[in-house]
Amino acid sequence: MLTDFSLSSETLYAAAVDLMAAAGYCGEISLETLAGGGNNRVFRVAASKASFLLKAYFQHPDDPRDRLGTEFAFSRFAWDNGVRGLPQPIACDSQNNLALYEFVGGRQLQPDEVTEAAVERAIDFYRDLNRCKLLSPARFLPKASEACFSIREHLQCVERRLERLKTVGGATECDRSAADLIRNQLCDVWSRVTELVAGRSSQLGLTPDAEIPQQDKCLSPSDFGFHNAISSKEGELKFIDFEYAGWDDPAKMVCDFFCQPAVPVSGNYYDKFVEKVVSNLSDSEMHRQRMAILLPVYRVKWCCIILNDFLPVGNKRRNFARSADVGESRKVRQLQKAQLVLQDLSQALAT
Repeated sequence: MLTDFSLSSETLYAAAVDLMAAAGYCGEISLETLAGGGNNRVFRVAASKASFLLKAYFQHPDDPRDRLGTEFAFSRFAWDNGVRGLPQPIACDSQNNLALYEFVGGRQLQPDEVTEAAVERAIDFYRDLNRCKLLSPARFLPKASEACFSIREHLQCVERRLERLKTVGGATECDRSAADLIRNQLCDVWSRVTELVAGRSSQLGLTPDAEIPQQDKCLSPSDFGFHNAISSKEGELKFIDFEYAGWDDPAKMVCDFFCQPAVPVSGNYYDKFVEKVVSNLSDSEMHRQRMAILLPVYRVKWCCIILNDFLPVGNKRRNFARSADVGESRKVRQLQKAQLVLQDLSQALAT
């Protein structure tokens, strides 16, 4: 099996030919390495009359997620049930940890292009997915990565991330600055957030250990946002990257959507977005309250995600993907981003 650094060009080409043949495409092909993969390697496969996207998935003992299995199964389920807001899955090769998808030519949206229409398209995609959640094949889909169904589970998820970050050492000046940020400012903000969550939960009568009803669990793209979307040449939005997808709490989907920092979504769209998510749930007001309570929790979580580059496995994912944005300069930028997130959150907590 291919591991994180054993993907030879010969093996890759032969596996791509086999995948194309399994999908009914024969003849000569060419492979072009594409930029932009943060965790995996991506290639354009050019055949005589069509192009496809070949994805080589990261694997590491410290990151045991089945990225290929999760993404391909989720994409296949969605596509087979008429959801078209994503690239068509074509074929996969679990032995070599590869998958072949429809190639969508286009680009990522810029922050100033995240309009009301774009947000409407995102919520339509989410609702299209969840119209299928009662179909019998849906029960075979896994839980989403870091799925949480109670307030306590959401808190514990972030706590685990914070504990991992506390192991960051001080090899460089940037590492030492990150370690200081984590052990002082981040931990302090987290303490204030957990106190806030406990107080608001108590006021609203929300039991921290109570799971949401089974019928309210959602099919979540996970890591959902415009950082994982392509605006095609025809002006359509296609959502991508479902390596963490599966059954989850709608509150987590909402909080991730508004907290991811790469292509931010204005809070001006929050109320409308939430209203459309909760409208089909058993107790819309309860879910609305949970989402508001958990929003600062997920701001801390995304601060932790930003700081993943200071953990060994995070750096290895970047190297595997052969990202141009690696090394000390990236760490400096990630540290600056984390500082800004914490500054904004500290100000919000003080009001």
